[in-house]
Amino acid sequence: MSFTLAIVGRPNVGKSTLFNRLVGKKLALVDDQPGVTRDLREGEGRIADLRFTVIDSAGLEEATDDSLQGRMRRLTERAVEMADVCLFMIDARAGVLPADEVFADILRKKNANVILAANKGEGKAADASILEAYALGLGEPIRMSAEHGEGMGELMDVLRPIADAHAEQAAADAPEVDVDVGEDDEDAARVPTRAKPLQIAVVGRPNAGKSTLINKIIGEERLLTGPEAGITRDAISVQQDWGGVPMRIFDTAGMRKKAKVQEKLEKLSVSDGLRAVKFAEVVVVLLDVEIPFEQQDLRIADLAEREGRAVVVAVNKWDVEVEKQSKLKELRQDFERLLPQLRGAPLVTVSAKTGKGLDRLQQAIMRAHDVWNRRVSTANLNRWLTGMLEQHPPPAPGGKRIKMRYMTQVKTRPPAFVVMTSHPDMMPESYKRYLVNGLRVDFDMPGTPIRLFLRDQGDKNPYKDKKSSQPSRLSKHLKKGPTDR
Repeated sequence: MSFTLAIVGRPNVGKSTLFNRLVGKKLALVDDQPGVTRDLREGEGRIADLRFTVIDSAGLEEATDDSLQGRMRRLTERAVEMADVCLFMIDARAGVLPADEVFADILRKKNANVILAANKGEGKAADASILEAYALGLGEPIRMSAEHGEGMGELMDVLRPIADAHAEQAAADAPEVDVDVGEDDEDAARVPTRAKPLQIAVVGRPNAGKSTLINKIIGEERLLTGPEAGITRDAISVQQDWGGVPMRIFDTAGMRKKAKVQEKLEKLSVSDGLRAVKFAEVVVVLLDVEIPFEQQDLRIADLAEREGRAVVVAVNKWDVEVEKQSKLKELRQDFERLLPQLRGAPLVTVSAKTGKGLDRLQQAIMRAHDVWNRRVSTANLNRWLTGMLEQHPPPAPGGKRIKMRYMTQVKTRPPAFVVMTSHPDMMPESYKRYLVNGLRVDFDMPGTPIRLFLRDQGDKNPYKDKKSSQPSRLSKHLKKGPTDR
């Protein structure tokens, strides 16, 4: 995964011009009038062989109220917090203004990697401003001209070590997924170790209690919490032995509901949740018991399933629920109705505040991880397939009979299966769902994503040679003489 670069600065310093140059397209409006950009625009940036995600932001305003400028500022600050690198642009022609000093101080607190760029720096007229920029305390400024493409090489030199460090960290944190399996592989799941702990992402909407839950698990107030929604600003991880199992737990920024000018903010938050899901083996979707299964909850649960991760649904703030039995019944019904692709996934009630239910949550995580690693032998699969075909034969679309000949498991984490069949392109999705649901029930794989692939093998049969080496009952009968009969 590439790193994220946020371009920020006062209005009309050339942020959108640089954004367009980095993405190679005129995606952002550019005008001499300040304040043209009001929301966040995301694109795929490139400098030579360096690839990254670049975010164009609204100009930083000094307003902090609920006015349009105030909301734009909060949106930009959020982009700064969630980006891996922040490029702070000043206007070299105008020099360092008091507002630049204010924003430089904010950036130092909100992002560890801040690069200073003096745009419109062509010509001797900008020399004085370049020297003045050192006083911002952000290191040596990059002298550039976004309009003419000057300074791109210097920017690449500064970004290169950050990109390399990000790639190394991503490789270290990435879980082992889509693991090839063979006939002789053991059925047991990978045992988490200190070197390779079980990786868990806790995701959900703001103020669902994610940070509080993780603090309770690790037994200390390591993550900032409070009644305000959206305190956590990025995906961060803590490592802890939980129930004797080494785990790395990712806390994520809450995924907000779309509202007014904050739609781009919601997009950023979902991107952050997506990054955490990619780093996880098990995803814990944390719901608020008072407002469960809202659109954002469903989106992240569906995302986790599509990414092939094991999913556990945890309902928080259970200590304040009065009608527990009826509420639990309602939650289970809603879960099955709204997320049929995760049928059978664990649903656990917890209280992050009191710690009640955390033992059940840990057991559910281990169970989901075990199922995610499930291995089924080829012999058992083919016996099962024969029974499924007898119970419900595949359809014959267009009068062409579909023959399913052979089945094997090719991957685990999550379980993936291949069926050799005739006319795989004509197989209805409903029949594939029939097989997937059967695998869940008969091989005890509730809730985990299951991948089923159909391949055309023509008239080939992997058992053909094995069968031909053994004489059939008919051939034995024909070899007998008349007296033997």
